[in-house]
Amino acid sequence: MMTSVDTDLLRVLADPLRLRIVTLLARETLCTTHLVEETGARQTNLSNHLKVLREAGVVETEPCGRFTYYKLRPVVIAQLAGQFADLAESARTATDNKRACP
Repeated sequence: MMTSVDTDLLRVLADPLRLRIVTLLARETLCTTHLVEETGARQTNLSNHLKVLREAGVVETEPCGRFTYYKLRPVVIAQLAGQFADLAESARTATDNKRACP
């Protein structure tokens, strides 16, 4: 049952601004302009973070006229949550496992 947690995805989500973006997108689909207003980040900085999130498969884009909307891919977050749930279950069942010292 032991699974490893996706460390690449954890690195992507470890950045405070990217985690803030993911949190905002969990509530609604937003364009870059909305994300700049909500986070206070500069547009270029925000775009760089969105690129990282896109490349990691965490968000997807939806063109709408001259704007690009971003939405969270919940399946990616659910998979990560499942990996942590499996890790927790392994820890629960391993409480009696103790390796002897040499």
